Amino acid sequence: MSMGAYDEDEHERREMQASRVDADFDDERTIYHGEVEYDSGDSTEALLSQFEEIKSN
Repeated sequence: MSMGAYDEDEHERREMQASRVDADFDDERTIYHGEVEYDSGDSTEALLSQFEEIKSN
């Protein structure tokens, strides 16, 4: 059989494989506890001036 060619049995095997639903997974949601902190960092003007400085080099 050449690459890409397959017979009727192969077609049926692929159809069966494609029609199967894999329901073997954990359907429960994971609950996380904790905190998230965001550092806003420098002001917009400071970041823009830093960007301009980097861009000019």
